[in-house]
Parts: sequence; C-alpha cells; structure tokens
Amino acid sequence: MSELKQRIHDNTNGLDYVLAGDYYIPAIELPENDDRRIGKWGRMHRAYLEETNQPLLNHLIMTGKLHTYLADFNEQAQERCQLIIQQMARAEGVDEDLKRRSQWEWIQAMNSIVSRAEEIIRNEMIYV
Repeated sequence: MSELKQRIHDNTNGLDYVLAGDYYIPAIELPENDDRRIGKWGRMHRAYLEETNQPLLNHLIMTGKLHTYLADFNEQAQERCQLIIQQMARAEGVDEDLKRRSQWEWIQAMNSIVSRAEEIIRNEMIYV
C-alpha cells in the first residue's frame, strides 16, 4: 500500500483535505475578517436556504463564503427596502408636512408603507 499524502486538493470542488488518521477531512479555514452584520434579511435568507437549497448553503459554508454572502445580501435587501419606502411615501404624499400636521396619520401611513415594502422584499428577494 502506498503512503498517503498529508494534504490533497480536490479540483472538482476546490477544497483542500488534510489527513487525520486514516481519513481525509476538509481543511476549512475561517473566512477573512468580515465585521459586517448579517441582519434581519440575511438571517431570513439563510433560514430559507436551510429549507429549500441545502446544497448551496453547504457549499457556502464549506468554502467559507457564507458570512460574506449573507452580509452582502442583507445590505442589498436593506437598500432596496429603503428605496421602496421612499418611493411609496412620495407617491402617497406621506411627507414632513403630514408629519407636522398629524403625527398619528403619518405613523399609520408609514407603518403601512414599511409593512408593504417588507412584504415586497420577502417576495422578490428572500423567497426566490
């Protein structure tokens, strides 16, 4: 029997493996230091991936790109949500003048807008 190499590389999946006893285990390293938050949208998307696309989730974990992927996703979803909120508020006339005249009406209108914008993000980005 030939001597086993201490470290091998699998070109099919791009992972390195290290010999541990008689078995090769993936040589997984922590990703680069990414201090960005995953946030609400990133956590929701991860839960969706766990239920519907386990192979993609496993690939992201194994390659060390999950945190970066979810942080980028969260930033994109937040930016999109803010844009939708601004556009809806402008279209419905919910502005500082309404806030000054009637705070309760402004709060009701903004809560409605935020709720609808978040539902749009869930349907367009999270659950796809």
